[in-house]
Amino acid sequence: MTAPDLDPVDRIDRLAAAERLAVFGAFHPLPEDGAPPGTATLLLFGPREPGFWAHVTAAPEWRDGAADPLDRWSKRVLGTLAATLGGQALFPSDGPPYWPFTTWALRSGRAWTSPVRLLVHDVAGLMVSFRGAIALGRALALPPARSASPCESCAGRPCLAACPPGALGGGGYDLAACHGFLDRAAGRDCLSAGCLVRRACPLSRAYGRLPEQSAYHMRQFHR
Repeated sequence: MTAPDLDPVDRIDRLAAAERLAVFGAFHPLPEDGAPPGTATLLLFGPREPGFWAHVTAAPEWRDGAADPLDRWSKRVLGTLAATLGGQALFPSDGPPYWPFTTWALRSGRAWTSPVRLLVHDVAGLMVSFRGAIALGRALALPPARSASPCESCAGRPCLAACPPGALGGGGYDLAACHGFLDRAAGRDCLSAGCLVRRACPLSRAYGRLPEQSAYHMRQFHR
């Protein structure tokens, strides 16, 4: 690997902040990580809260009536940032084959597998989502990663008991039970404000994500 570039990740984070995005992780990929050939640093981007949803829904993609406004906004914004940095923008919707965003999140040292098997992030908690990634051909100096998951010190692990139908817990995810619950009147709270399991996470509660954004994603999920 080449010597680290002294261009810091926090400078990129400040550039992303103009579009209410944040660097949610970065690492130096190994060949088995599935990054594009020649990638020396891979950066993951997620919503910067508070303020992300108001910013996105004011964008042209949200007003033109075309499908997939959030993905189209992400591709425009991260594509522009990637061009500025001399990198390649990558997105979860690319494919098939799809980029291994879950693997990348775990490799970043800022996300872990939670007690309910979902990813948990050091800032976003169980509300973590990735709008995209940028692959750079130069090695950036990276901040040290956290040594342990925040779940290890989470009192009571409320996520484990938060799902009313028991569709999501320590034993994994029962997709059919989740959709069945959302079809009933009892599931309206999850549909209108977001998954109760994700909302139970202390980090999620402190993250600042609006119920309107969670409702949008729940509608996309439960079509």
